[in-house]
Amino acid sequence: MSLLDVQNLSLSIAGTPILRDVSLTLAPGEVVAVTGESGSGKSMTALAVMQLLPSAAVATGNITLDGNDMLALDESTLCTLRGDLVGMVFQEPMTALNPVQTIGAQVGETVRLHRPDLDPKMQAREVLDRVGLDAIPLTRYPHELSGGQRQRVVIAIAIACRPKLLIADEPTTALDVTTQAQILDLLKQLAADDGMGLLMITHDLAVVAEMADRITVMHHGEVVEAGDTPALLANPQHPYTQALLAASDHQVDLPQTQKQAPLLRVQNVVRDYTLPRTRLFVPAGTHRAVDDISFDIKRGERVGLVGESGCGKSTLTRAILGLEPVQRGTITLDGTPVTDPSVRRKMQVVFQDPYGSFNPRHRVARLISEPFHLLDTTPDDREARIAAALTDVGLSPEDAQKYPHQFSGGQRQRLAIARALIIRPELVIFDEAVSALDVSVRAQILDLIADLCRQYDLTYLFISHDLSVVRTITDRVLVMKKGQIVEAGETEQVFTQPAHPYTQTLIEAAPTLPGAA
Repeated sequence: MSLLDVQNLSLSIAGTPILRDVSLTLAPGEVVAVTGESGSGKSMTALAVMQLLPSAAVATGNITLDGNDMLALDESTLCTLRGDLVGMVFQEPMTALNPVQTIGAQVGETVRLHRPDLDPKMQAREVLDRVGLDAIPLTRYPHELSGGQRQRVVIAIAIACRPKLLIADEPTTALDVTTQAQILDLLKQLAADDGMGLLMITHDLAVVAEMADRITVMHHGEVVEAGDTPALLANPQHPYTQALLAASDHQVDLPQTQKQAPLLRVQNVVRDYTLPRTRLFVPAGTHRAVDDISFDIKRGERVGLVGESGCGKSTLTRAILGLEPVQRGTITLDGTPVTDPSVRRKMQVVFQDPYGSFNPRHRVARLISEPFHLLDTTPDDREARIAAALTDVGLSPEDAQKYPHQFSGGQRQRLAIARALIIRPELVIFDEAVSALDVSVRAQILDLIADLCRQYDLTYLFISHDLSVVRTITDRVLVMKKGQIVEAGETEQVFTQPAHPYTQTLIEAAPTLPGAA
């Protein structure tokens, strides 16, 4: 008997078709993955099951959850079922959690609403222990936790009442590989222990290959292919599924380059942060985020930096950009300290979230020309450079008069790259530049970076938790753990013959497609 049965589900919002004849089933204890590109309708299908839809949405078809006709129930009954019969893990835990309430109060709220006979505090402690947070007090706030810990809290809220169905919407997108492996193992264990059905929404086919019993592939609001995971991955029938698999294992044709003298030199750098006082009249402690790090990046070299969340990657990046002081050591670009104002124009950064790094009220022409405030340029020269930068990243000069919200996620990332390259910097830092993109858009952005390397002989530091991306887009890789570089070397050598146990752990934790190199 099916726990969840969706038949011929169609959905429109204000007259715009979103879903067309979507059908899928899920049995108790089964893991079903819904995959596809951004905008394919994956999340809207999950929200339709929960009936968390906009007021202008009109749904037709049938959604049966444990015998309940979800489309026919009133809001009061639906509120009773949400959290009790079905739980949901949202994509961004920091947004899903209340920043002014403790994690104990937020987990206990679900228990108080659906299980009034139980002690909310005791139940919150039990369920947080179950998701691996036994060392975390109930009095902690979300901002005091790491990304992986916040994701575990969201899972704890969703399973507090032991629902029969758990919907996980991109639960590992922004997590590093070891934390991702822990979260995936946790979800599989919960499904096995409780006989809970798990509907997993993700664009990462490598995760799907390890997690799911069956796969449903969606494209433009329709199900284009569905089947058992091993059979579908081994022999995909639909061209779209084949394209997704090809993009997931995409290898970039990175051009050869002549590595010259060192451009960036990091020598014995130490960065400490002062911790809050624990008692009156007791000296404040310090936390060492970067611990005696040294490395060089040669002109024309492409270097990757990998490590878990909290290892010090972001602190090191800010120090390289001259945005944070260091307690000891030196960082120089072409022989000049990075704290010198003249060095700022020689470095640019591509941020993880392009939409968050753009002012939504400004047009593209103003946004990507922001680095020009460092240079003396004429209006005509500026307009020509804007047109050339947009053309270089695969957009058109006419796009200069548009706003950021008029572009897709992949196009916004192209705009971020155009802004970084418009003044031809000597060093570019890519900070998780492709981590939030689906596989096909990610492949396009990586190909774009390779093409720009051919045109401009780029020198860059590529920071990412996605090891498959780092492997294909860099010449050399640095592995960072607890503020130290524990391994460094040629990319292929580090991946095929890792010397440090931590590097071996990272590579083993990374999900891979069956048959992928």
